[in-house]
Formats: sequence, C-alpha cells, structure tokens
Amino acid sequence: MNIESLINNPEWLLVVLAPLFIACMLAEYFIGQKQGHLPENSRYTVTEVACNFTLAGMHQLSDLVTGLLVAHLYLWLFGWRLMEIEMGLISFLCLMILQDFCYYWFHRASHRTRWMWASHVAHHSSERMNFSTAFRQSLMYPVSGMWVFWVPLVIIGFEPKWVVFVVLLNLGLQFFVHTQWIRTLGPLEWVFNTPSHHRVHHGRNPQYIDKNYAGVLIIWDKLFGTFEPEVETVRYGTTKPVNSDNPLTVTFQEWKLIFQDLKNSEYSWRQKLKMMFTPPTD
Repeated sequence: MNIESLINNPEWLLVVLAPLFIACMLAEYFIGQKQGHLPENSRYTVTEVACNFTLAGMHQLSDLVTGLLVAHLYLWLFGWRLMEIEMGLISFLCLMILQDFCYYWFHRASHRTRWMWASHVAHHSSERMNFSTAFRQSLMYPVSGMWVFWVPLVIIGFEPKWVVFVVLLNLGLQFFVHTQWIRTLGPLEWVFNTPSHHRVHHGRNPQYIDKNYAGVLIIWDKLFGTFEPEVETVRYGTTKPVNSDNPLTVTFQEWKLIFQDLKNSEYSWRQKLKMMFTPPTD
C-alpha cells in the first residue's frame, strides 16, 4: 500500500505499522526481559498479551464500524469549513500540532469525567508496562465521544481524511512510549512525550495520578500545569484493580458500575448526571 492509498484509507495505518510494533515487542521480550534487563512489572505473560491483542482487535473493529458514521458527519461539517487549506508540509505540521493539542484535552477529559474514564480505564488497568500495553484499548471510545474532539479540526478546514490519518498517526507514535526499556531521551524530554513521561501517566502513585496527558508533545502539560517528572518508582495500574485478563471484564467494568448507579433509585437524576460527568473516584 503506497502513501496515497494510505491517506485515502487512513484506517489501515495501524495495520501497516503492526509489523514494526511486533518487532519492538519481540526485541523487548528477548533482549530486555529474557536477559534480565527489565523489572518484574514489565514482564510479558501469555494471558495479558492475549488480552491486550484482543482489546486492540475489538477497538479496531469498533473504529471501522463507527468510522463510517463519523466520516459522514465530518464530511457534512467540512462543508461548513472556515478556510480552504491545501495540504503541504507546513499545513501538515500545523495539523499535527493542532491535533496533538486536541488530543491533550481529549486525554485530560478521559481522566476527569467518569463517562469518558469508563472507556479509558481499560488502557490503565494493567499493572505492568511494556510495549504490548499500548494495544490495551477500548471499543467504547466512540460511545464516550472521542471523535468529538477532532471536530474543530474539520471545521477549521482540514480535510477529514487527513484529520483521521493524523489522529491514527498520533496514536501509532504513542506506541513507543509504552516501555520501561528506555530510561531517558535527554534533551528530547523537554519537548516530547517520552517513555519516562508516560510511565508517570500510568502510575497510581498519588503524585502521578492525572499527570502527563501528552500525546506527542509534553509542552501542553507544562503549559497547563499537569506535568510531573518521573522520580519515585512507578507503581502501575488503577487504585481499584481489575484483577482480570478477560477482555470483556476489562472493557465493561466501569460501564457496569455506571449503569448500576443509574438504576439506583436512591439517587436523583441530578445526582446521577453529576456522577457521570464529574471525576471518577479511581
């Protein structure tokens, strides 16, 4: 598949990158884990890797199905665009930066509203950190509203296929920050999201919770006061562990709790709405 075909069919980008992802995981396992260069909480296990890959497949299928509906909406909104933008190197870099800015707010909202956390918690539920953790995604992102955060890019005037391509490219680049193999990247740590910064994000240490929302650029966290450097050894997972490698349990655990609260007659509808759109308790 050439680059033009990939731009026109951006949903295939992560599939095209899959061999590179697999190669990184194999290297991390055989060179890092098998030779004892990585800590115990980076260990690959058959059950967890199978869970992570299943979650990735469910997420990809969900994106393909809902993408058809979202694409129609984006195309309709594109008809109301504010500017005519011809895609070139400069406009592509601008789109990358703007999308990363939007991603920061999507990611922050995914931690600060329970409705969105119900999807995102699947990604944080592992108590290990290795490259396979990046595959730990939720099929419920379209339901929780991830696609809404890219709408401003379409209205500005970026063609929907380019927006989707950059969204998936951003997600693909984030694969490489899910590792304990790389300790630091020196001066790059000042500007870019790195494995060190993202390890903090996955930590349940009190000072690490809800920090480092960056996608590609860490500058957003530094600008908006959510940056935390990696100092104390990171303890991974959530404060309410899932204790399961069942993909359905991992996906629907928080949704189940939300619907239990919605059915509880002791709460008024005002209280129920507040519970859904205020920060989660974990």
